[in-house]
Amino acid sequence: MTSSSTSEMNDDITFYMQGWEPQGTPKAIVCLVHGLGEHTGRYAHVGKALNDAGYALVGFDLRGHGQSGGPRGHFPSLETVLNDIHNFVHFQRQSHPRLPLFLYGHSLGGLLTLTYALRHPEGLQGVIVTGAGLRSALQEQKAKIMLVKALGSLIPTLSLKSELEVNGLSHDAAVVQAYVNDPLVHDKVSLGLGKAGLDAIEFCFARARDFRPPLLIMHGGADRITYPSGSEDFAKLAGETNKDVTLKIWEGLYHEIHNEPQQADVFQTMIEWLNRHL
Repeated sequence: MTSSSTSEMNDDITFYMQGWEPQGTPKAIVCLVHGLGEHTGRYAHVGKALNDAGYALVGFDLRGHGQSGGPRGHFPSLETVLNDIHNFVHFQRQSHPRLPLFLYGHSLGGLLTLTYALRHPEGLQGVIVTGAGLRSALQEQKAKIMLVKALGSLIPTLSLKSELEVNGLSHDAAVVQAYVNDPLVHDKVSLGLGKAGLDAIEFCFARARDFRPPLLIMHGGADRITYPSGSEDFAKLAGETNKDVTLKIWEGLYHEIHNEPQQADVFQTMIEWLNRHL
């Protein structure tokens, strides 16, 4: 069953929320944080796979993304978007007070999910991240990085093109074409969002050893949009103090492992991990 709604969670921005629930009471709630330039609607098939296993998947379009409000591709600050996530998680806890709650983030959403879980580990049954933006092709664009660092606080709304390599999303040409044709997808990145991302990366690596919830961190081994080395290094640091950290590198897969031809195996890995952590 699919449901959607809107809510003004923070500073008069209207947020679009969407969820997929199984028949009957879910085993747990899985809260989704999507990636840069995309939206929750691209995860309907993930929702179905989780529903078939008895889990609910719920998410919201980040500010400046999808059907939520705000300038396209803009975050005023890392604190602002973390507060958005916190309000959403709090809403889900109030709506489903007796159910375990997991976080699931992809790409930029994976980076934000790790950051959020480091800040607010309480009450999280576990965390799943895929293709986390801990290291990425964007970081190799030195001129943009210098611009973000120099002007991210002064003119945060200045927008640039993300220059995302769309053919690196999936081996499935239909997935890539659907992404290109999707009117809710955009290629905007503001200096404010860029600064928020850099701040999150710095925070995650500085605090990785403090990561407390159970963690499944997965990455496509052939991902050239975000690099598997970022997930590997974070998992190694977190695993020094947290014995429930699982790293899975999917050899040969591109950035969106949930949209690759091997997606059924990816979903099964997620579901088996969720089952073990109820």
